[in-house]
Amino acid sequence: MKIVVIGGGNLGTAIALGIVRFTRGNQVIVTRRNPEAIRFLESDGILLSSDNKNAVQMADVVVLTVKPYQVAAIISELKPFLKDKIVASAVSGLSMEMLQEQLGETALAIRIMPNIAIQFGSSATCVTVREEDQTTVKPFLNVLEQLGSVVVIDEKMMDAATVLGACGTAYALRYIRAAMQAGIEIGFDAQTALAIASQTVKGAAEMALQEKVHPEQLIDRVTTPKGCTIAGLNEMEHQGFSSSLIKGIKTSLNNIKGI
Repeated sequence: MKIVVIGGGNLGTAIALGIVRFTRGNQVIVTRRNPEAIRFLESDGILLSSDNKNAVQMADVVVLTVKPYQVAAIISELKPFLKDKIVASAVSGLSMEMLQEQLGETALAIRIMPNIAIQFGSSATCVTVREEDQTTVKPFLNVLEQLGSVVVIDEKMMDAATVLGACGTAYALRYIRAAMQAGIEIGFDAQTALAIASQTVKGAAEMALQEKVHPEQLIDRVTTPKGCTIAGLNEMEHQGFSSSLIKGIKTSLNNIKGI
């Protein structure tokens, strides 16, 4: 497939790098007003352009990773060149209905919400697509499935998916940072503490993905009566570990909804 990413910011470049590194036979073009800022992408075989019109003419899929206020102007500019193409929006807060209305009948709109771990083939990507369009977009979904997990969800859950899957990357990294700091305090150098904390989180996530059971069942395997694990867990809960995380996720969702 020929995939054009409109918007060479953090998410756009991560999507492009993931596609060229973990899939085969797909050509990627990233557009940005000043391509010099992302010139490093060329070393991975990614083409760069400052001309949206020229780039999308050769595309099968156009991925939007721009700011919400930029969408109307971009679609207005590109609409004559989008006939029979898939337009995949990773723009927060932009409904599929609004996007399709702007596109008219020329192109097919879907919504995607990957996270920046897509660069490493480890995204938790959520997708919204109309049932009648699933066959048409399947080749593109096959590409996304090579870059982590893909879950098709109702559009009403897309804001929640943004918080849990995209913002959630930052929450997980904040835990790793805290664990690293604690590791330094108990005697490790920074790099060793970071390596242990990061691999431990990766291992815990793999357990949850493979076993598909409630996390508490996995926690029970690590805790023993009067042991150090349960002592640490109880202290974290006394300090509001779980409740603060839940409140943070809900606050992020309220922010998206403008509450």
